[in-house]
Amino acid sequence: MRKVAKVNRPRGLSSAAQHAELKPGQKSILIAGGAGFLGSRLCAIYLQKGFQVTCIDNLSTGRVKNIESFLEHPCFTFAAYDICDPLTLNGKFDYIYNMACPASPPKYQADPIQTLKTNLYGAFNLLDLARQSKARILQSSTSEVYGDPSISPQPESYWGNVNTVGPRSCYDEGKRAAETIFMEYAQVHHVDVRIARIFNAYGPDMDPNDGRVVSNFITQALEGRPITIYGDGSQTRSFCYRDDMVDGLMALMHVDTVDHAPVNVGNPTEFTMKEVAELVLSKIDTRSVITFEPLPRDDPRQRCPDITRARTLLGWLPKVALKDGLDNTISYFAAELAGAGSRVVAAQ
Repeated sequence: MRKVAKVNRPRGLSSAAQHAELKPGQKSILIAGGAGFLGSRLCAIYLQKGFQVTCIDNLSTGRVKNIESFLEHPCFTFAAYDICDPLTLNGKFDYIYNMACPASPPKYQADPIQTLKTNLYGAFNLLDLARQSKARILQSSTSEVYGDPSISPQPESYWGNVNTVGPRSCYDEGKRAAETIFMEYAQVHHVDVRIARIFNAYGPDMDPNDGRVVSNFITQALEGRPITIYGDGSQTRSFCYRDDMVDGLMALMHVDTVDHAPVNVGNPTEFTMKEVAELVLSKIDTRSVITFEPLPRDDPRQRCPDITRARTLLGWLPKVALKDGLDNTISYFAAELAGAGSRVVAAQ
């Protein structure tokens, strides 16, 4: 097991997961990447539901503060683990989520080889654990498997338009390969797999320095800095609020009447980058102005999910509009930045 460098583990964090004894009828769940903003929300909900929750994270982008309130919970265990290493976890799991991997371009491009290892080795290691435990396992894939799409909205049947040797390929191709690995384990070893293609999740518990569009725009506006749009602002994304996204992931994990094929999970309402920047500016009393920078190589021009499959098979639809989700996210970021000593201007 690889040691995580420069991590100050508060009391209650361990370097190896020791499974607590399950109560009669109690289910056990493993959440890899459980200190991330989506993973930590999953931890919270499953604890509320009475599950025995094991969270593993190497804390490269996950944050201890996201799980700090759970550390004394009798049904919660944390282990500082890198899923690239063979997993030697005690106990048997009923469900496994693979939420582990940096999701923002600055984060995953900082160490592209490690990003590939996380996607590939991590998939094999977690699937082997699922096979041993006879657990159902969900892979958090991504809309990035569609690359710079030539059709919109993107259905799961679309094979994508990905540059295999571009600056984003470590993540795009890593996630595509992980989907293949999951499908092969389903077909060869009969592992019960689920694949969720996540479209641009945002919300509370994101790191203000995450580097994705929503976090960038909000933190720039709160600090009175220029809001940076790459390109002319006409490129689009579809943003799904954290709680809607987690509801979708859980619906996919727990429905029995679904096959192993991927499912888009996202909000099909499409916004240009300029529209998102203007919406953020309308909610924060700031001196920030919009500035434009060259569009990075291979940045997708359009991103919008076809969620027919999720709606039909899961009965799932997102409920939170971007304007409402931004209110909660702005309040969260304002408190985060103020706690870090940043100069924060007023949110309306």
